[in-house]
Parts: sequence; structure tokens; C-alpha cells
Amino acid sequence: MGNMSEYIWEDMGEEIRIKTDSSLFSPRGQDAGTRLMLSHVELKEGDKVLDLGCGVGIVGLWAARRIGGENVVLTDIDPKAVAISHENFEQNSINGATFVCGPDLSAVPDNDFTWILSNPPYHTDFSVAKAFIEKGFNRLKTGGCMVLVTKRKEWYKNKMIAIFGGVKIYEQDGYFVFISVKKSDKYAKKIRKKFEK
Repeated sequence: MGNMSEYIWEDMGEEIRIKTDSSLFSPRGQDAGTRLMLSHVELKEGDKVLDLGCGVGIVGLWAARRIGGENVVLTDIDPKAVAISHENFEQNSINGATFVCGPDLSAVPDNDFTWILSNPPYHTDFSVAKAFIEKGFNRLKTGGCMVLVTKRKEWYKNKMIAIFGGVKIYEQDGYFVFISVKKSDKYAKKIRKKFEK
């Protein structure tokens, strides 16, 4: 069991109170990788965001403060993470977001996201990240973007290219931000095989 605590996160000139738990990711504050990832995301009216592996809900909160809670879905495999995310939205008076508990994206009903944002668990094997990328692709609208931040480069680069057909990579302070755009309804590697026949 973890211990509950709270920290202050500054966003758009305001102090946001974040409840957290020592058993969840980055319990003492927003981590540098998440900050870096969000610096490469520009939301606009009409966007719909999935915070994939939401933890305490920082990414979802950031998005909801820009495009409204009703345009944000947060999901995590850990029921405690989902519950604390929900509390963080409530205590910061942001309504309308959807909270889903389940592995990878199996419990998320929507497939019309314009952005999927994730700081995946990259210190374990790649099975979670593989599911995030492959299943995330299917939940994006055509033209939508998947953005991941990790401390590893080659596997993510190759996987994003195989699924999306391309990737932009930004490197800073030991982190890599990967941005891929969904250009087709089919995985890039399957499209390529068709042309080889």
C-alpha cells in the first residue's frame, strides 16, 4: 500500500493541487518526461484526447484545462490511479471527463481521438508499449497523432514507423518524444507488404 500526499503543479499561471500516492508513477511532482511531451502538443478546439496510462491524471488535466473535460478520456490498468485521477479533476473543478479502468485500451469505447498522449512504462518489457501503439493506432481518427515519451529510442522508433509509417523524434535531457500521425486506416507494415506483391 502506498501513502497519499499532495503537490502543487503550476499550469497557465495557476496553482493546481494534485493528490498522489507513493505507489503511483512520479509521486512527488510532474516528471520531466511528461513536461517535455506536453511542450510538443498543441491542442485546438474540436480536439479529443486520450490520456493513456493516466497515473494521477496530470496529462488529462492539462488537456481538459485547454479543451474542456468532456473532450478528454483517461485510462489506466490500476484502479487506484483512475480513482485518484478522478479526485484530482473534482478538486480542481474540472467536469465532464471520462475515466476508464482496464488493460491497454480494451475498456476504452471511443475510436475518434485526435491525440493519444502517453508516458508508457518503459522500464519493463515492451508488451505494454506494443499494445499501446498498435491499439492506440486503431483509436485515432485519420490525421490524429500519437505522442509518447520514453528514455529508450530504437525500439519505439522502429515500432512507430512499422505501425504509422513515420515518426518525428525530439530528444532532450535523456528523454525521447515520439510523434506519429495516422495517415491511413491500415498499419504501415501491412500496406508495404501489399506493394511488394
